[in-house]
Amino acid sequence: MREATIERNTKETNISMTLNLDGSGKADISTGIGFFDHMLNNFARHGLFDLTLHVKGDLEVDTHHTIEDVGIVLGKAIKEAVGEKKGIVRYGSKILPMDEALILCALDLCGRPYLVYDLTLDREFVGDLETEMIKEFFYAVSYAGEMNLHVKQFSGSNNHHIIEGAFKAFAKALDEATRYDDRITGVLSTKGSL
Repeated sequence: MREATIERNTKETNISMTLNLDGSGKADISTGIGFFDHMLNNFARHGLFDLTLHVKGDLEVDTHHTIEDVGIVLGKAIKEAVGEKKGIVRYGSKILPMDEALILCALDLCGRPYLVYDLTLDREFVGDLETEMIKEFFYAVSYAGEMNLHVKQFSGSNNHHIIEGAFKAFAKALDEATRYDDRITGVLSTKGSL
């Protein structure tokens, strides 16, 4: 079972997360930010990951610390759960429709962090989530998880649909990248390591 439990405690947030890459999509999530909980539930369900996440953050300030720190913890959990990366596909991508929105997520579990983010969000909030924090979340995941991550919008006007499409596409791409392929011996790299 490829599973990781990560805890992060700072003056701004207390976070406890368990991620199972080989789950069935079960989620128990409480961040204090309703729309963010909804997105993370979608991530777990559509990636078929089991995710337990409990957060106490300084939401009296704003959502920034909570969302960024959850991204850091999720990235670390992905990296730890994947382990040595032997036998995994390494790359994953998904073009996902969400009503009028069409979102691409492509990633490489290469050990080199990089984010390319191209979503157009024209509202300050969706529910209780500050939309500028979507980029910060994916940035934190990519760097803590040491992955190359691209999130691109081809179409869409409804901010809820665009964001939800991004989280679902990320889940599907990560599920693909972490799958085993019997033809791969060791890691999928000419360098011999990732």
